[in-house]
Amino acid sequence: MDQDQLKRAAAKAAIDYVVSGEIVGVGSGSTVNFFIDELGAIRDRIAGAVSSSERSSDRLRANGIEVLDLNAVIGAGRRIPVYVDGADEINPKLQMIKGGGGALTREKIVAAASEQFVCIVDASKLVEQLGRFPLPVEVVPMACELVAARLRALGGQPTQRAGFVTDNGNLILDVAGLRIEDAAAMESQINQWAGVVTVGLFAHDRADIALVARGNGVERVKPA
Repeated sequence: MDQDQLKRAAAKAAIDYVVSGEIVGVGSGSTVNFFIDELGAIRDRIAGAVSSSERSSDRLRANGIEVLDLNAVIGAGRRIPVYVDGADEINPKLQMIKGGGGALTREKIVAAASEQFVCIVDASKLVEQLGRFPLPVEVVPMACELVAARLRALGGQPTQRAGFVTDNGNLILDVAGLRIEDAAAMESQINQWAGVVTVGLFAHDRADIALVARGNGVERVKPA
């Protein structure tokens, strides 16, 4: 199976976690695109979706799925039983690096509003230790160099993502060379710096289950 076939298999498996009659939280990225297309086939079974990016919202609407405002959903006391998203890296604890597509802040928000986080990946995204994939950090533009200097002090090599602005109007620093031995501690440390909107470590709010597509099928993995 090629990588797209693996991504499609993981996305299809995630449909089993969609709760009929309820709202679905939807992430972003290439694997999630396959999930959105699968979701379109059962659109009459769901009450709509809350999306973590404008690109995903456009794809949801193209599949005939209503995109709901998160504030309106929470304000009305409505549930989001499941959030489905991919990852750039995921470790055995189901802690992740996310943000390769630049939607990390909204992804964290929708994940936090949902009752269960289902991560859909192909086996190439599994790692023993996070950090091979450059760590995205969303920053307020005026703090870009301040945050970059602090990331260098941690041993990282930050690079501003060229020609990219997030849906929130901010910049992304992609940080190579970090040794992420304690993902939760690093997430807490970087998140508290002035000018950081959020860091692409999903360690405190990790995935509840990972659907990992391999050549011989989709494995359901729970945190080690």
